[in-house]
Amino acid sequence: MTTSFVTYEQVEEVAIITMDDNKANALSFDLLAGISNALDRAANEAKAIVLAGRPGRFSAGFDLSVMKAGNEGLRKLVKKGGELFLKAYLHPQPLVVACTGHAVAGGALLLLSGDLKLGIEGNFKIGLNEASIGLLLPDYAMGLAQRSLSKRYLTRATLLSELYDPMGAVECGYLDRVCAPETLRETALLEAKRLAQYPSEVFKKTKNLARGEFVEKTLSRLDKDISKMEIPSS
Repeated sequence: MTTSFVTYEQVEEVAIITMDDNKANALSFDLLAGISNALDRAANEAKAIVLAGRPGRFSAGFDLSVMKAGNEGLRKLVKKGGELFLKAYLHPQPLVVACTGHAVAGGALLLLSGDLKLGIEGNFKIGLNEASIGLLLPDYAMGLAQRSLSKRYLTRATLLSELYDPMGAVECGYLDRVCAPETLRETALLEAKRLAQYPSEVFKKTKNLARGEFVEKTLSRLDKDISKMEIPSS
């Protein structure tokens, strides 16, 4: 199945969801919806998930054509993104993210929504650069960062908008480990197959215990949070 630049395939018990818009994998309304629909399908048909990008690009973040068009569109897109990131973060199945290259801004948040984050060697940048370009990080972004990144790096990664190469991203907490580009898909698939063998109900309940309260509270204040977002002044 291919919808809105999102491809869904299944290998044994693992759903492989691949984003590829032939560009930078900007998170448009269509791409966000395609990922969300694929997660729903996986919940019914698979036992674990691999989420991957296109070669060299995991995601460059939210679609700038929407972000620059007006505050209303910006807020709607950032809200849809937050809903997807939190949905993925609490998805009942193991979610392995295969970071195929650059993952910046919203792309880094999508990366942080996974349970196991694998990256590749190379000259790639990973991180949250919003503050440096005049965008306020929404509460859900700060929450995901606080829950995932090393406290030692949190200020540099958020307030100072520091971007990291893959090995730096491991030390910071964006990635769990790095492998050769040609082995990424196989490694991610093997890890997902391993995690697919975990007792599904126990995994789901444990994830909910660890993340459910955070997700519920963050979603409850999402509208108020997003109302503060606006296009940066030039």
